[in-house]
Amino acid sequence: MGNFVSSLTVFFEDPFWVGVYERQDGEKYEASRIVFGHEPKDNEVYEFMLRNWNKLKFSPAVEADAVSQKSISPKRMNRLINRQLSANGVGTKAQQALKLQYEQSKLERKASSRQKREEEKDRQFELRKMKRKEKHKGH
Repeated sequence: MGNFVSSLTVFFEDPFWVGVYERQDGEKYEASRIVFGHEPKDNEVYEFMLRNWNKLKFSPAVEADAVSQKSISPKRMNRLINRQLSANGVGTKAQQALKLQYEQSKLERKASSRQKREEEKDRQFELRKMKRKEKHKGH
C-alpha cells in the first residue's frame, strides 16, 4: 500500500444533499456517491461513515497522478484547505469515476433484466406446450 489520500465532499445537488467520498492509493483512484437526503450535520456524516464504511460501492479504479509527499508550509496548507472548502461540487476525476460506476451498474441491470425476460419467455413457452398436451390427451 502506497500513499493513501481520501476526502469526503458534501454538497447540495437539488433536491438532495450528496456526499462524494474519494480515495487515492498510489495511482489508483476511486469514488463513491452517498445520498443523504436532508442536510446532514457533521456528527451524522461521521456516524454514517463509521456504520456504512464496508457497504460503500466504489467506482472501478481510474488511473491517477501519484500523490507526492512534499512538505507544505502551514500558510499554503491553510489556503489550500480554504480553497477546497469554498469550492462547490466534485472534481472531474470523481465525476469520471462515478460515471464509470453508473455505466457498470447499468450494464448489470440490463443483463439481469434480459435474463429475467428470457426466463419468463421460456416459462410461458412451457406453459403453452403443457396446455397443448392437455388438450390432446382426451382424444
